[in-house]
Amino acid sequence: MCRMCIRNPLAFCCCCCGWKKAAVVVLSLALLVAGAQLWIKGKQFVFDAEEISAITIRALESSRGSGHDVTFSLVEKELRSRYGRHILLPSQTEWLFINAGGWMGAFYLLHASLSEYVLFFGTAVDTSGHSGRYWANISDTIVSGTFRQWKEGTTDFVMYTPGDLVLHNIGEAAAIQWTAGTWMVEYGRGVVPSTLVFALADNVFGTTDLYLMLKTLKVYGISVLQEILMGNT
Repeated sequence: MCRMCIRNPLAFCCCCCGWKKAAVVVLSLALLVAGAQLWIKGKQFVFDAEEISAITIRALESSRGSGHDVTFSLVEKELRSRYGRHILLPSQTEWLFINAGGWMGAFYLLHASLSEYVLFFGTAVDTSGHSGRYWANISDTIVSGTFRQWKEGTTDFVMYTPGDLVLHNIGEAAAIQWTAGTWMVEYGRGVVPSTLVFALADNVFGTTDLYLMLKTLKVYGISVLQEILMGNT
């Protein structure tokens, strides 16, 4: 400890205590990241991205021309048949708005734990914005409409249509755009609570829709608690 800190222990000493506090914070974050990486690497997951996409494609082929609602109904039916209690009951979930990165959409949560989630997502109006940068791998299978993704570091976008699989890997960022009537089935794997920071930020600092934020946290909390009681995190 330097002389200034000895004379006045309550003072903030940049030359001594400041850098020590910063070092503790950096070390703590590094240990948190390393621990989370080891946890994810050694975890046995309930779902698989390819399987979720395959289920969606089968439902899309069976319901072609019938609308996204019918496709979603078939996907939910097969997921419930395969994964049982890992899928939320209709009474436990609902369609909720989400505002993030400048865009607005709606989602219907089917499953969520600390390391995975499955949901329906889409928008009834044209919308675009920032994808967010997540500590999770996210895949979307397009059911209807069109989705454009302009990834960081590139100078052109890629357009996706029904049946296509969109990938958004850990740490990536992109400009994204949905046309009206675009709907998809989404699966995420990673540190799921970290994605909530981006998903809920606009509720606090933009729309100030705290009621929506509480409803979102309630549905997620119900699913996480249910998974923990089944021994799944």
